[in-house]
Amino acid sequence: MATFHFDLVSPEKLAFSGEVDQVDIPGWEGDFGVLAGHAPVVAAVRPGILTIIAGGQKQKVIVLGGLAEVSDNRLTVLADVATSIEDIDRTQFADTVAEMQEKLSEKEGHELDLAITRLDNYKSIQHELNTTAMH
Repeated sequence: MATFHFDLVSPEKLAFSGEVDQVDIPGWEGDFGVLAGHAPVVAAVRPGILTIIAGGQKQKVIVLGGLAEVSDNRLTVLADVATSIEDIDRTQFADTVAEMQEKLSEKEGHELDLAITRLDNYKSIQHELNTTAMH
């Protein structure tokens, strides 16, 4: 399988840099996979699980929004936050989800819609964390 260069960058660090076979990205317009030779594209990244596949190994990273750019057989994801699934504090994450749920009653209109969407994305991440913990 052909490889391509992938950089995952967050404000805190360069979370990943190297040759990969595939990267699956949680996009706002839908999840999408990038392989070598992918057409150039710029896409918004929603909170979710980004999966890096290299040498037959999968690495999962939690991203909390950002931007993905594919160009010249290269992928760069600029993530607001990028944390390896193994490094996440599941209890703290669950507390964040509960706090988001409680604060929904303080919002209305468009702000409420955005908060519900963000909460749904976080719950999806939490489900993945709980599923991963059982394996």
